[in-house]
Amino acid sequence: MTHFELVMPKMGESIIEATILRWTKNIGDFVEVDDTLVEIATDKVDTDVPSPVKGKLIKILFGENEVVPVGQTIAVIETEVEESVDSSDLSEKLPSGNTLTVAEVITPVLHANLVKTNNYIGKSLRFYSPLVKNMAQQENITIEQLDAIPGTGMNGRLTKNDLLLYISQRTLKTKSEAFVQEPAVFHTSGENEIIEMDRMRKLIADHMVMSKKTSAHVTSFVEADVTEIVQWREKVKAPFEAKYNQKITFTPIFIQAVARALSDYPMVNISVEGDKIILKKDINIGMATALPSGNLIVPVIKNADKLSLVELTTKVNNLADRARKNLLKPEEIQGGTFTTTNVGTFGSIMGTPIINQPQVAILAIGAIKKKPAVVETAYGDLIAIRHLMFLSLSYDHRVVDGALGSSFLRRIADYFERFDVNQGF
Repeated sequence: MTHFELVMPKMGESIIEATILRWTKNIGDFVEVDDTLVEIATDKVDTDVPSPVKGKLIKILFGENEVVPVGQTIAVIETEVEESVDSSDLSEKLPSGNTLTVAEVITPVLHANLVKTNNYIGKSLRFYSPLVKNMAQQENITIEQLDAIPGTGMNGRLTKNDLLLYISQRTLKTKSEAFVQEPAVFHTSGENEIIEMDRMRKLIADHMVMSKKTSAHVTSFVEADVTEIVQWREKVKAPFEAKYNQKITFTPIFIQAVARALSDYPMVNISVEGDKIILKKDINIGMATALPSGNLIVPVIKNADKLSLVELTTKVNNLADRARKNLLKPEEIQGGTFTTTNVGTFGSIMGTPIINQPQVAILAIGAIKKKPAVVETAYGDLIAIRHLMFLSLSYDHRVVDGALGSSFLRRIADYFERFDVNQGF
């Protein structure tokens, strides 16, 4: 017999820990390969952890609602096949006839925490994570109110983002009512409101600061004429949706152009490890997506250069929708080789984005604006109203020089401007 140690998996860049939501197997249960053992959650995703081996579950080292660091052993499975595992710390055998439950193997501290949160939750049959319970308690949200909030997590679970949205809407309503019912009161004491960062915002902040410390950031700009794209999309969006049941936005069109440019300039599709450059063979493009909480997440379109415009549209819509509902799988936010962010969605004409490590470049897409522009024709130059937009590329000057970065950015703009308006779908 061999003891196989199941560890808390890494679920994305900057994720250092996860919460155990529910064990689906008990001590003594036999499991097959790919059987779900435990449901876990981070601030970004909820997911199942399958068993990588066949055997008997003999130990559960962390209880439900407990936060566990990535890489920490969370359970032990006894197998009949020899596995290459390190079980030096957990090789002792359990007593014969063992019938321990999950509650009997967690620590007294966890028991105390569970008692505290369970006292608050009361008789609700709905599952709530410790984070949601603590937030509700701090915001004086009753269990009846909590039960009434729609959940967007796995199986309708109430996520942190759902609760934050509820709190923000409640705050706005309260402030608007106060504005109508009470005279304005001006505070001159200099007191400021202090807002604690949520865990996801802290992770984003740490990642951004780390990126600036790691890479020598340089940003280049170019203006692109996207009139043909705008007119083509306006013409085909109704028949496109009727045929594929998908709304076509500018995003898949832009991502298709970026993928082609990365194929032309593979030395932008790289990462750096020490003094080594890692050339990535796959083109996996991340698209920064705003969440209802105001935070950002970056789902990744794998092998974007091999997808048609229809396939890209379907993938973009699906990932964006599930990102906002907190339904992304861990693998869907991993493996990116290049990132795009559409700052034009919020009205910005350009931006200087921070590189998403360990990548070496990121593209910001500005707002599309109608402007007078010089148009070259066979009859001479004309002034015409065109749809123009700024593109800005931040790149790591350690490995991407100005010539490469600027040429790559110009190639993206060229693909925008040479868009095939006669292509079928």
